Order: sequence, then structure tokens, then C-alpha cells
Amino acid sequence: MKPNGLAFSADEKILYVADSGRSHDPDGPHHIRAFDVGAKGKLTKSRIFCEVDPGVPDGFRLDVQGNLWVSCYDGVICFAPDGAPLGKIKTPQEVSNLTFGGPKRNRLFITATKSVYSIYVTANGIQVP
Repeated sequence: MKPNGLAFSADEKILYVADSGRSHDPDGPHHIRAFDVGAKGKLTKSRIFCEVDPGVPDGFRLDVQGNLWVSCYDGVICFAPDGAPLGKIKTPQEVSNLTFGGPKRNRLFITATKSVYSIYVTANGIQVP
């Protein structure tokens, strides 16, 4: 296991952790793991939320609908709250991280190998005060 990035759901009841083990071992993990957050912060019900292919998950963020936007080798994959892939924004470079910005938090900023991209999306990123 090679943890690489984490995020909480808007209600902080689920913790998502990227496992980028494949970056050091071709047979290593390349998924996001989810944990329920219980009383006093105890993590329970560990499960694989989604697998990222091609590449490994690195940066990721959640939107207000509970969708997870995850970096991968050739872009950003959006996963539904049940882990089903909804779509992909393709980029010409490997993506390392992303965040929602702008006044409505509907502009996705994407950092890649040599560039920063931005695109308006129909989702709004969550914001914790």
C-alpha cells in the first residue's frame, strides 16, 4: 500500500484515501479506498471505492453531489457516489492534482506534467468553512 492523498465527504462521515502502489510496482494497487468515520474518528468498513486506470490516483476532490473527481494518467475521471465511472476529461499530459475554484466553485483547475488547465464544469466543489 502506498497512500497518496485523502479527502473527506462533505459530512465527514467517509474518508477517501488514494493508494498509488502501482507507481512503484506494476502489479501494485491503483485505487481509492473508502472508510466510514465513526465515533471519536475511528475508521471502519474499509473498502475499495474505485479503481483508476490508466495510471494511479493522485489528487482528487468531491463535488456537492458526492461525486469524486480523480486524477489519472490521461485526465480526470469523475466517479458517482457508488463508485461507478461517470465520465472523463482527457488531457494531453499526465495529471497530478486538481481542485474546484471560482466564485461558484464550478471551475476545475488541473495540474499536469508541464501545464495547468482549467475548465468550467456543471458541478460545484464542496467547501468546508
